[in-house]
Amino acid sequence: MSENQAAATTTTAAASTAMESARKWVVENKLKTVGCLWLSGVTGSFAYNWSQPAMKTSVKIIHARLHAQALTLAALAGAAVVEYYDRQHGSKVQQRQGERLFAAPPTHEN
Repeated sequence: MSENQAAATTTTAAASTAMESARKWVVENKLKTVGCLWLSGVTGSFAYNWSQPAMKTSVKIIHARLHAQALTLAALAGAAVVEYYDRQHGSKVQQRQGERLFAAPPTHEN
């Protein structure tokens, strides 16, 4: 294996590990993720709208709120997709824990 191939494999492994780490954090912190996206959306929208001098202040606030709502819906849809993906392709340990969690209790026959 050449040095370039080894470096590419290492880079790919690091990227997949980082992506897996980010996915795991999003799965564990769905509300924080949605809240952070909402806050960044409101902040960005306010910053953009305040740079438009021809708009009235009330219109700027309404536009910022509408942009934040759209971003929140997108973030919630993204969280739902992550949750669905995690349930379909989650780790075997999580699947086994889920099977034990939803399995019928054992019956004791005398």
